Amino acid sequence: MLVTSFDPFNNLAISAIIASIPIILFLLCLTVFKMKGIYAALTTLIVTIIIAAFVFKLPFGIVTGGIAEGFYQGILPIGFIVMMAVWLYKVTVETGQFETIQDSITSVSEDQRIQLLLIGFSFNAFLEGVAGFGVPIAICAVLLIQLGFEPLKAAMLCLIGNGAAGAYGAIGLPVSVINTLALPGNVEAIDVSRALNLSLPLLSLFVPFLLVFILDGFKGIKETLPAILAVAIPFTVLQTIFNQFQGPELADVIPPLAAMAVLALVSKRFQPKHIYRVNNNNEAETLEPKKHSIGEIVYAWSPFVILTVLVLIWSSKFFKGLFAEGGALSFMNIVFGIPGTNNDVSGHPIMLTFNLINQTGMALLLAGVITILMSKKINFKTAGALLVQAFKELWLPIITICFILAIAKLTTYGGLTSAMGEAIAKTGTVFPLLSPILGWIGVFMTGSVTNNNALFAPIQATVAPQVGTSGALLVAANTAGGTIAKLISPQSIAIATAAVKQVGKESELLKMTLKYSIGLLVFWCIWTFILSLIIGA
Repeated sequence: MLVTSFDPFNNLAISAIIASIPIILFLLCLTVFKMKGIYAALTTLIVTIIIAAFVFKLPFGIVTGGIAEGFYQGILPIGFIVMMAVWLYKVTVETGQFETIQDSITSVSEDQRIQLLLIGFSFNAFLEGVAGFGVPIAICAVLLIQLGFEPLKAAMLCLIGNGAAGAYGAIGLPVSVINTLALPGNVEAIDVSRALNLSLPLLSLFVPFLLVFILDGFKGIKETLPAILAVAIPFTVLQTIFNQFQGPELADVIPPLAAMAVLALVSKRFQPKHIYRVNNNNEAETLEPKKHSIGEIVYAWSPFVILTVLVLIWSSKFFKGLFAEGGALSFMNIVFGIPGTNNDVSGHPIMLTFNLINQTGMALLLAGVITILMSKKINFKTAGALLVQAFKELWLPIITICFILAIAKLTTYGGLTSAMGEAIAKTGTVFPLLSPILGWIGVFMTGSVTNNNALFAPIQATVAPQVGTSGALLVAANTAGGTIAKLISPQSIAIATAAVKQVGKESELLKMTLKYSIGLLVFWCIWTFILSLIIGA
């Protein structure tokens, strides 16, 4: 907060209502006015500027500086990560490696409950981790259809399967964005990752059981229990370990890879007594995968193995320490203040740091370059064309993220977040019960857990100490609530129906997933409330 007071009306209720106008307007623009995300964000930013500058008296220099900071962080690190993740995926498609990856997965078992665990859960989570932004829903739903699944049901199963992975999409971006927000109480991404370990492992364990239950009831769970456990246990355990000790970046990369590997090994010794097919006569039209040698399969997966190693290096304390103050490579940090943002509250201007080398996006870029060098099917000219293609697909979502981060900066610096937080804190200890609902609403409206955290994490972190609980816990609840909303967000539904060529049946698909989303939300509200009573501020 860079203003002298967050209560310009000397009436907290009125100040909080005025402060909440940008968020309410953003939600209305997306729903009632049916505006595209980019226009909704731009409209909201303009209104936020007016309220922050003229009502909360945020100096114009800091207004422009906050917008500049939001755009800067939207491009670096967020836009850089998103662009490189999707580019790496496109490179693997162009080299033919991705097709081999698909074949290696679909050849594990003829039982379609096991295929669902491999594709709808594990591969879905892996693609969420390395690309995100709708890629896993689109690819996995199409794969399931090729294996004989009915289109809308394939889309529904992939939406539900994505629920265990949505918090860590695109190299952990929904959680790592926390580090760009300067939250009250110094809540950082690693704190939120550890707080998520108190809740999301339950979802990671539950979703594989739920997917098989939806497909084949309790009978299916009983017949495939070894396969379910082979997926759920390594995925959940490794995701928890990475969250606790490394952070969110690899929480959707190594765990699903391990789950697929364990299930493949288990499937060599175990196959269900009754092979399940999705149609009535048990003779579904299926995709016959090509056979590949061990060497071909290892080569196909090599881009993501390389990526995993590089991200581990880039996120290690040793590597980060090289660029910290006094570190051996600290001279590479270009630190500069935004002109006109000197202020009496902090005593210094808004500071930005430029360093491409220590960005996670650089690890993705290097993985892509190494993949190109290893392949005879792609050159740097083709790879450059793929990068241009990725830019054309992603520039609007990235600019939208920039607008939303600019809104978040202005609401924080202008004291709007503090006003809303103070007012919400009047609900007292009951607020944690409602905390996941904020995240659920945020993702339902924006379609993005990243955008949701940019909007609502500052409020959650502001309220937490006032109601006597952990800021990291409430930000984690915001993230978990958002993950559950991905099952029903209009953006997710639109991507899913388009992928399975069922455009026009969005409402039908929404009805299929709604009960699961609401059921999980109710559980998460109760669970967060229980945790808030146990964990103090």
